Amino acid sequence: MFKKKSGLIYIVSDSVGETAEFVVRAAASQFQAIEVDVEKFPYVSDIDTVDEIIRSAVESSAMIAFTLVVPEIKNYLMAQAKEQHVEYVDIMGATINKMEQIFAETPTHKPGLTHKLDEDYFKRVEAIEFAVKYDDGRDPRGIHRADIVLVGVSRTSKTPLSQYLALKRLKVANVPVVPEVDPPEELFEVDPAKCFGLRIQAEQLNHIRIERLAALGLDAGANYAKINRIKAELDHFERIVEKIGCKVIDVSNRAVEETANKILTLYLGKK
Repeated sequence: MFKKKSGLIYIVSDSVGETAEFVVRAAASQFQAIEVDVEKFPYVSDIDTVDEIIRSAVESSAMIAFTLVVPEIKNYLMAQAKEQHVEYVDIMGATINKMEQIFAETPTHKPGLTHKLDEDYFKRVEAIEFAVKYDDGRDPRGIHRADIVLVGVSRTSKTPLSQYLALKRLKVANVPVVPEVDPPEELFEVDPAKCFGLRIQAEQLNHIRIERLAALGLDAGANYAKINRIKAELDHFERIVEKIGCKVIDVSNRAVEETANKILTLYLGKK
């Protein structure tokens, strides 16, 4: 039986090391005959740690891939690696040097900037958590707290739309419309400008629901996917959005991104 060659690569970083690890694993995937083991050394900030890594690399015949941006640490590692005949690759150095030349700007040489937890990051996380908490009408209190409220029958992409808009730092609640269940009163109390109805053609929804049932291993002839039932749901939806007085977007044959951009255009135009 064919046995793969094996190799050990040390990931050395003055931050968490995710960038270097991603690049190394992506590169290693191009070599089918090599089995690569990766060992990470994050938050390297002193020469004593570098010395320990070099000694270990010599003993283990490991290659070093690093993303060090502090010049003193980076230069020391390269000098020691050369002296000890340890193979190494500077993953970001060439790119930073070239950008410095092109833009005539000096880099900050500060580690961990790509992982800086700023206000924008927290707003995005908060919006994603909001979309999960108030998904599918599970808590009508979210309607008043939301920036945007999506209204539609089942399988009109309410959930993926909510998540996509959350990445834009918008808090989104979505409310399903079902003839047998009265919509929450909160839906008729909020500003209609932040509500968006999601309209879809009956035939397309019929196809989507049949595919959904098949994927779940359920009977495609269930009432959920019958065209008469779908038309009744859509008629009920039209009455609801008319009562709300909100904008309605036809999501038939639209990608989630297209619908989201349409909603953003309308929402931002009202601000």
